[in-house]
Amino acid sequence: MKTVLCYGDSLTWGYSAEGGRHRLEDRWPSVLEKHLGGDVQVIAEGLNGRTTAFDDHLAGADRNGARLLPTILTSHAPIDLVIIMLGANDMKPWIHGSPVAAKQGMQRLIDIVRGHDYPFDWQAPEILIVSPPVLSGTDNAEFREMFAGGDKASGRLAPLYAALADEAGCGFFDAGGVAVTTPLDGVHLDAENTRRIGEALAPVVRVMLEL
Repeated sequence: MKTVLCYGDSLTWGYSAEGGRHRLEDRWPSVLEKHLGGDVQVIAEGLNGRTTAFDDHLAGADRNGARLLPTILTSHAPIDLVIIMLGANDMKPWIHGSPVAAKQGMQRLIDIVRGHDYPFDWQAPEILIVSPPVLSGTDNAEFREMFAGGDKASGRLAPLYAALADEAGCGFFDAGGVAVTTPLDGVHLDAENTRRIGEALAPVVRVMLEL
């Protein structure tokens, strides 16, 4: 049995712009597991508002992805593959608002995965970097202000992450190639688009796990 850890934010958690949370079977980690068959366990570790490596002092939960990752890696070890889809929340002006900073945060996550002290001398897992779909325009005033300028900035994440993946020897997938954010808030995905990510990732993960 192979184990895949999906480390992400609200897109991994399954946030619905219509309110609440997508059904478990519609969330992309669940769809991925279904398409991989019964020999792969896919673990969803999504947290609303999670960043790559930056603090959000307005939040009631720790949203710094770099600080939480070591505990999560130990909790779910042994792991064969870590899929990281983060960076959208880094675009918030009070977080950092910079795609270059998100790339640096992603590099930090790569370093943590590879340098972590895994129990029982288990090996570090492979890493697949996923750039999130580009933020889009919206009439939702709250989200428009929350991610001011994020549509243009988030469009730079895919090429930056692709270059980082090439430099670091990680896999790369651009979720924006198969999914688009909903105009309801310009940030999140409807059920159809989150399913598309899980479906499209399946062949990529099969190759990386040599299934």
